[in-house]
Amino acid sequence: MKINKRLLPIFAIVLIFLAAFIAGSFSHRDQSDAREVIRSELDRLKDLDSKTTQKYISYKEMFPDATENTELSDEINNVFSLFFQKFDYKILDISVDKKSKTAEASLKLTTIDAQSLARDFATELLKTQITETAQAKSGTVKDSSKSLEGHYLILYRLLTTNTYDSTENNCTIQLINNGSGQKENWEIRRTYSLENDLVGGLMVYLSDPDILSPEDTLSVYFNTLKKMNLEEMSSYLGVLNIMNTSDSVKNSIAEALVEQVHQNFNFKIQSSSVNGYNATVTTAITTFDSNAILSNYQSSLDTYLASPDAVIDGSQKRYEKSLDFLLNSIKNNTATTTSDVDFVLINDGASWNLQDEGNTLGDAIFGTLTSSPLDEDSDSSDSDSSEDSFETTDDTDTETYDS
Repeated sequence: MKINKRLLPIFAIVLIFLAAFIAGSFSHRDQSDAREVIRSELDRLKDLDSKTTQKYISYKEMFPDATENTELSDEINNVFSLFFQKFDYKILDISVDKKSKTAEASLKLTTIDAQSLARDFATELLKTQITETAQAKSGTVKDSSKSLEGHYLILYRLLTTNTYDSTENNCTIQLINNGSGQKENWEIRRTYSLENDLVGGLMVYLSDPDILSPEDTLSVYFNTLKKMNLEEMSSYLGVLNIMNTSDSVKNSIAEALVEQVHQNFNFKIQSSSVNGYNATVTTAITTFDSNAILSNYQSSLDTYLASPDAVIDGSQKRYEKSLDFLLNSIKNNTATTTSDVDFVLINDGASWNLQDEGNTLGDAIFGTLTSSPLDEDSDSSDSDSSEDSFETTDDTDTETYDS
């Protein structure tokens, strides 16, 4: 059979189109198979399937610095399901490389606002750390702020009590074809980047040492302090060390001081400056007027010491009276004072922390009361009678009086 040479170009064009059609069919099938794999996996996330969430999101990698717990509670297992309540996706494009048996898909993901969640988490974690520091000083030791379970319980509380907006972010998913011959077997490559994208960037936000600014960090310290109970605040700020007397007197005066903090303490951030890993935050601190308390105390004491009763009472009763004067001066105080205080914070690479926590805050709040007036020779009079002074010791809780 003799082929007409004029038909050869037509045959060539037909063959080219046929080859392109076959290649396109295979390519379209590859794209379709990859698309179905993505849909199958991500639809499970939308359906709040906990096994699928833990398949892509390693609960250990979310908090790599936390201590590991071997058993996870139901609340922890449900954290990611709660996170994916607003999860959605849209596949924008898929490209297939048959030679390397790989594919890449571009998607738009809808997740909850992970940055807001991370900021709330950092706030709650710092609150827990501050409170547990106060409890540890009083003898109650807890480490939930360090444990993996403790971290997830914070997330659980936030996700069950707070409402977060949704955000949209672009994401790239890598796939690999593990099939052989004409049998396709597409599988999504699990990477840190994909894990982070699926949770809206939460993993990166949680590891951001500046997720809370120095101003935000200091505010957490102040707000947590204001809500502490007597025992926590007393131990955290060292209130029990202000009075070097017997335990019963310490407790009554410490309780009065803590009540003054609850009634009068407030703050306002004025300015801040950051120099590398150090920051200075200038804050207007409003607190009870310790000078007014001491002035009232000294006035009451002087009046008493100038009276005949002081001579008749003797040194022990004069000592007890002086404590009553101080306690009443604290309880009856209504005066406040406001002053600017510079607080230094240091970033350890994980977060900002207040330098010398309790002592720094204690000095700012208690002012001159950090040195007990009873440490001085305050039991005195101008009369010709004896000039009394006293001091106490921690070891024996007994008083030595000089007349």
